[in-house]
Amino acid sequence: MNYRSVLNYFLNRSTNASAESFNAKVKAFRSQFRGVRNTEYFLYRLIKLYS
Repeated sequence: MNYRSVLNYFLNRSTNASAESFNAKVKAFRSQFRGVRNTEYFLYRLIKLYS
């Protein structure tokens, strides 16, 4: 078990929930546009939607 992240929560009351939420959104977006050939446009859309 990663004891440092557990201790970090109790010492600083901080979690990585926002990062996990963003990763879930990126995964959902990526699965929606499976087979996209233009990666520059894909990254552009990703940045515009989630920035």
